Amino acid sequence: MARSSTRPTSRDVAQAAGVSQAAVSLVLGDKWRGRVSETTAERVREAARDLGYRPNLAARNLRLGRTRTVLLVVPALTNEFFAGVYTGAARVAAEHGFGVVLYPSPEGIGPARDPFASAQAALDGVIASSMAADALTAIRGDQLPLVMLDSDPTGSLGAATVNLDITDGVRQVTDHLLGLGHRHFLHLAADVPSWTFEIRARELAARVGDTHGTTVRTARAPLTIAGALAAAETALAAPGPRPTAVVCDDDKIAAGVYKALRHLGLRVPDDVSVTGLDDLALATAIDPELTTVRLDAELVGERGMQALLAVLDGRTPGAGDIPVELVVRDSTAPPNAL
Repeated sequence: MARSSTRPTSRDVAQAAGVSQAAVSLVLGDKWRGRVSETTAERVREAARDLGYRPNLAARNLRLGRTRTVLLVVPALTNEFFAGVYTGAARVAAEHGFGVVLYPSPEGIGPARDPFASAQAALDGVIASSMAADALTAIRGDQLPLVMLDSDPTGSLGAATVNLDITDGVRQVTDHLLGLGHRHFLHLAADVPSWTFEIRARELAARVGDTHGTTVRTARAPLTIAGALAAAETALAAPGPRPTAVVCDDDKIAAGVYKALRHLGLRVPDDVSVTGLDDLALATAIDPELTTVRLDAELVGERGMQALLAVLDGRTPGAGDIPVELVVRDSTAPPNAL
């Protein structure tokens, strides 16, 4: 059927869906819960899609006092994980008539500069992924609703915190390596002052410490392949027994460890097992493929946006950490007898 060149109105949507204009307003303004049925809401959305209806956001925003714009602050745009966070957040935002502006704040340790003349005037809320809370003061001005992702829930300045179960991820890695018979570990820890990396170090030390006859050495490494290569070469050449397993805070660090081991004439996993954490595309690009912990970045973004929408609507955001999964590949094996 040929579509009219006249821009469809909410009245057209109401007629097509067989509902009142008030119901259309409630559904497209995402205020329908408890007022109209889910079936009716879906019928309105379908009618709006079929007609190509787009609400007059400028007029509605003036009426509601909202811009329907959310700022997503991440430490870097080059990291695949944060791209996934954005994808998930933007998908949920679009379903509710919101837009997401992506803003990088290098290293995630502040203070981040306000990207607008006045963030409060331009934004409805902020989602911050893997950031220090005090890095956000300039942007948030302590006025905007804030949701923190991958952050310390006890020290959060946000109205809600959404986390992956990193503790369980490290527990899965450690139990896997202990089960293979490893007792001497090197922890290549990310050289970033962040809660998520502190949790990894703490849980690894605790888990290994519960097993008799184990040792853990820690070395700091930048979150780059070249930086991790240099840090791993230094750590592996240090005096004392060579570790049989290297636990890395990140897949990029693990790739640097691969190169360091190769420079030292050692093989993965025959001489040294290596694990990562993230399950980036890199994990299956290196040889042997990397045993690592899969983090669902898109789900983090989805949950973060859902939490912010709940805060904006005066609802209590959902609770509970997002599960993670150990993916066992060819970079881990029982240690050789020394």
